[in-house]
Parts: sequence; structure tokens; C-alpha cells
Amino acid sequence: MIDTARIKEHAEVIGADGVHIGTVDRVEGSRIKLTKKDSGEGSHEGHHHFIPLELVAEVEGGRVRLSADGDVAVTFEEEDSGKAVH
Repeated sequence: MIDTARIKEHAEVIGADGVHIGTVDRVEGSRIKLTKKDSGEGSHEGHHHFIPLELVAEVEGGRVRLSADGDVAVTFEEEDSGKAVH
């Protein structure tokens, strides 16, 4: 299990392939809350998305690297309601 204290506000969240997923707003429970600026477009724009902590592979150098590639990781994103984004 990853030490959540190492996940800092404004850290970049990247997929295993180095693709930018979002920016950490904060850790809430068992999820990373991403900033609104990384919320996407259309109906997903303007509100927070969340990434499950189970996807975190490592935290180093101000980045949170996930265990899944970027295109797969975004399928695990949730909205405030707990519903999947995609």
C-alpha cells in the first residue's frame, strides 16, 4: 500500500506510460481527487474527478505514477457521485 502522505497537492498524476492524467487536488478516503482544470470537456468539464488509490504504483519526484497506462487509467476515473466517467 502506498503512503498517502507522500501524495502532495498539485503533484502531477501520470499513467505508467508517462501520459498526463491530471493534477492532485487532495487525497479523500481511498481516492485521489483531481483538480477541476483536468476535468475534461463537455458534461465532464468543471467538476472534480477521482482516481482510486489502488492504481498508484509509486510517488516520486513530485509525480504520482499509476500502474495503468493513461488510456486505461482514465476509464477508472469517477465523478463526485461515484459514477464512472466513461
